[in-house]
Amino acid sequence: MSGRSEAGTHIWDGSFRIWDVYFALVWAATLVTVLGTDRPGWPVRTVAAALLFLLAPWYAVVGRPLLVGDPVPDDPRALRYLVGGMALFLPSGVLVGETQLMAFALVPQCFMTMTLRPALASVAVINIAPVAGWALLWRPDGRDVFLGGLFALVSFVFSAAVGSWIIRIIEQSIERADLIAELAASRSEVARLSAAHGALAERERMAREIHDTLAQGFTSLLMLTQAVDAELETDTDRARVHLRLMDETARQNLAEARALVAGGAPADLAGTSLPDALGRLAERQGAALEVSGPVRALPAGPEVVALRSCQEALTNARRHAGSSARAVISLTYDDEGLTLSVRDDGCGFEPSDAPDGYGLAGLRARAAEVGGTARVHSAPGEGTTVTVRLPVPVDLDRCEERVP
Repeated sequence: MSGRSEAGTHIWDGSFRIWDVYFALVWAATLVTVLGTDRPGWPVRTVAAALLFLLAPWYAVVGRPLLVGDPVPDDPRALRYLVGGMALFLPSGVLVGETQLMAFALVPQCFMTMTLRPALASVAVINIAPVAGWALLWRPDGRDVFLGGLFALVSFVFSAAVGSWIIRIIEQSIERADLIAELAASRSEVARLSAAHGALAERERMAREIHDTLAQGFTSLLMLTQAVDAELETDTDRARVHLRLMDETARQNLAEARALVAGGAPADLAGTSLPDALGRLAERQGAALEVSGPVRALPAGPEVVALRSCQEALTNARRHAGSSARAVISLTYDDEGLTLSVRDDGCGFEPSDAPDGYGLAGLRARAAEVGGTARVHSAPGEGTTVTVRLPVPVDLDRCEERVP
């Protein structure tokens, strides 16, 4: 078993040389101890030392790459490595009891490469088999067997405790690595959804802008064209008036299109005040404008919302109130904000039956963007009143620079 960090590197890869040094020290100490002991005889100790000597290249060539990498728990390669290591260690341990010291280097590797149960089984073999084999081969006295068995038992218990801790640390590292990977994936998904939401919001904003400016301008041009066509034979003076309105509306639409492309303020608000912009709009639409309260400069956001809301309300009045209906625009400044009201004396309608297209939905959405509200009051035969309330307290007023 092993664990990896978010970057994909082994959690102990940067400090694995410590394990190399640890293995080398234990291996060298065991080899020196085996060669320096008094018994058994020199030929037996030579065989044991030769087997121990082979453990070093076996670890360097086979074991280390496996440990530094990221093997799967109970990987057959890990099992082959441990079996090979035991094949070199156990005979040496049976021949020379001092070889048991090498268990301190082999035991941690069991827990690094295997899950808990196989690792405990391997540790039991490493600790108990050499003592049992040594006792059966050399028939030492009871005291030596007791001490050897006690050493094996203590070593096994200590190894199990430390090994269990190692496995828990590795499992926690794997869990953390998985959580980090999930977090990275979640962040990526959130970023993608945020970008998609931003794109959708921008499309909706552009749809409202086009609906409130260009589409309404083209609707006005179409209605003026129909009027001119009807007046050419009967009232040329009136037709010329409508032609001038067509020219002005087309120019206004062109200015609005340029403002949309540039991302600036509406053309009507460029370099002027909100009452002046509404005045020009009222003149084009044949409506009356009433302004009350102390007029003051407001942030660009509420003024744009007020202008677009007025455009939408006048367009709806022209389409649905009837050709003879008159519209009145009321703009009221007070200490708490701004109130725009557009009322007509047309045929009215039942609000619950009104289609919720870009018109009414756009009014409410625009007002909500700046913390305001939009209400529509109407009844059949009683006309229609659109009221937009925008909270702009006096102490929060800021005159923002507008881009022409």
